[in-house]
Amino acid sequence: MEVTASWPAVSAMACLLLATLLFFSKDHSFRSHKLKLPPGPKPWPIIGNLNLIGSLPHQSLHKLSQKYGPIMQLKFGSFPVVVASSPEMAKQFLKTQDHIFASRPQTAAGRLTNYNFTDITWAPYGPYLRQGRKIYVSELFNSRRLESYEYIRVEERRALVSRLFASSGEPICLKEHFSQFTLSIISRIALGKKYFTESELKTSSLTHLRVFQEMLDELVLLNGVLNIGDWIPWLDFLDLQGYLKRMKAVAKKFDLFYDHVLDEHKAKRGVLKDFVPKDMVDILLQLVDDPNIEVKLTNDNVKALTQDLIAGGTDTSATIMEWAMSELLKQPHLFKLANEEMDRIIGKDRWVEEKDMPQLPSIDAIVKETLRKHPAAVMLAPHLALEDCKVAGYDVRKGTRVFINIWSVGRDPSIWDAPEEFRPERFLGKAIDVKGHNFELLPFGAGRRMCPGYSLGLKMISSTLANVLHGFEWTLSDNMKPEDLNMEEVYGLTTPKRFPLVAVVKPRLPLHLY
Repeated sequence: MEVTASWPAVSAMACLLLATLLFFSKDHSFRSHKLKLPPGPKPWPIIGNLNLIGSLPHQSLHKLSQKYGPIMQLKFGSFPVVVASSPEMAKQFLKTQDHIFASRPQTAAGRLTNYNFTDITWAPYGPYLRQGRKIYVSELFNSRRLESYEYIRVEERRALVSRLFASSGEPICLKEHFSQFTLSIISRIALGKKYFTESELKTSSLTHLRVFQEMLDELVLLNGVLNIGDWIPWLDFLDLQGYLKRMKAVAKKFDLFYDHVLDEHKAKRGVLKDFVPKDMVDILLQLVDDPNIEVKLTNDNVKALTQDLIAGGTDTSATIMEWAMSELLKQPHLFKLANEEMDRIIGKDRWVEEKDMPQLPSIDAIVKETLRKHPAAVMLAPHLALEDCKVAGYDVRKGTRVFINIWSVGRDPSIWDAPEEFRPERFLGKAIDVKGHNFELLPFGAGRRMCPGYSLGLKMISSTLANVLHGFEWTLSDNMKPEDLNMEEVYGLTTPKRFPLVAVVKPRLPLHLY
């Protein structure tokens, strides 16, 4: 039997509902009023402060921080967002109260492109994340294993040098060369071989290099976008920006690739009786069968952890080296200073080896100054407050999203003299490292969510940059003046140049000495 309510009854119910909403609204306003929240702009209904964020969110937030201070609160859609923009505020979130802010919000990118939040970047804080980081640190990135892979770095560096020799006198896109170099190293270390080819003719086991690089670029971009559905959940199904469709498409491509990689590795393990792991996928697959592991790993977990290695190890290093070369080409006198040091310490009868790096302070200074001014991740992936707490005297509520604006930290005028200028000499004789101890320089983050692969990244960046400077002379193409070199950025999980660097290379040392 159908029951219908009379109009007076409906009106009474509506009045009761309205009164309830008003009561809770007043109660919420009263409770919010009692809280001492960080300063920030007043939010609009529904969108919050999203209208204040441009195509380069880190720069938009930097400008806002100059008005509201080093800790400020905004609202993105339905969620409160706190932004830290100074070394001291970064320390509060990444060290002093790291245990409260060690988790991640659930985003579409984490769900769709990272196997339902099972990679290291997007995994929530808990047993799985702790186990994953332990695997990375103790099994994949320990000093003994990194040393065992040095021959791979040497071989791929020589291949890079050979390609540069072949392009002598021609304008080249440096990012393409750096990306091929880093991808080759990471592929051999993580996967056991290079699963791509430079030739358009490819077998079922190989992907064309350019196609694979485009997949990586898309993955990195989509993991850093400001997706409206993440902030206004009831609009998620509309996919207003088309990001969800793109995330699903790139995830499908990578999944097919990882299926092939895992099938090859499993077949190899099945043939050999006394199997010894040769690469990182071998190690992860061995852990899948380990009955003593705390959180059992699945094939999808192996794919997620492998993807972190490939995406994190390839794009960040190539991006940093491109920024370094761009800054040096804007100030050609810096080439001379670096070369004078290497000519004196290394000489002109050999190329630079990894063991030489501690004796090359100018290269170390150039790398650190690049990481200060152009960190690969201008904003660390968002943190999530697991409980209510106080930070710098302000209330931060459970569920608040926290952004550490590394780009702002590197431009703090109270810490850095002339922060907009590229001055490597500021690091000479200074005991400032990039390992999460000095909060004025945090290119790899700090605390429980610090990038576990930073040591491999630094080895690739420093030794490669040293050889590129020691072995070659560089000039801008088409008679471009240094001051005309475009330094605009593109925002994503990493932040590359909007316009790739093109330069002309000329050998300075003979190839046969390598």
